[in-house]
Amino acid sequence: MAPILGIWASGAQPAANATSFESIATVSVGSGGAADVEFTSIPADYTHLQLRVIGRTAKASGNDYAKLTFNNVGGTSYATHYLWGTGSSVQFHAFTSSSFIYLDFVTGTSQLSNSFSAYVLDILDYANTNKNKTVRWLGGQDLNGDGVIILQSGLFNNTAAISSIKLVPNSATNWLQYSHFALYGIKGAA
Repeated sequence: MAPILGIWASGAQPAANATSFESIATVSVGSGGAADVEFTSIPADYTHLQLRVIGRTAKASGNDYAKLTFNNVGGTSYATHYLWGTGSSVQFHAFTSSSFIYLDFVTGTSQLSNSFSAYVLDILDYANTNKNKTVRWLGGQDLNGDGVIILQSGLFNNTAAISSIKLVPNSATNWLQYSHFALYGIKGAA
């Protein structure tokens, strides 16, 4: 009997270096909710960061979005580009000279019960002080058969190393219980 190629090929590959991807910190929102989630004192020991978000806010109608900032810098230091689709329509937008990066389509309380938006964000070269910082992410939400998937990129127009990350719901509400945020460091090639 011939081997199943996918299984056979995956077994022939060398295992990933277990130290190349390390947990830095996690935040799980408790029963009282949280007005914001912040990671501080981020070590400069990695090449890139990855932030994984499973979130829901207390916004009473429709989608919410989160404001992503670094190092408590505001002003006009950020830009966001995004493309999203529902399976029947597609849209794109850009925001420049903003005081935060938009993390769009965060599930609110009027949407599917017990459903959370999910995002994976890569923060590239976060500790490099010779360049501005870029972020890219993929996310989406389920709305009981009608959902959205979103591909976004963001710019932090600042060469400072990123030492803190903050996420605040736009609607002046809280992150709800069971929202979860996990920050990882990604080592460079050995």
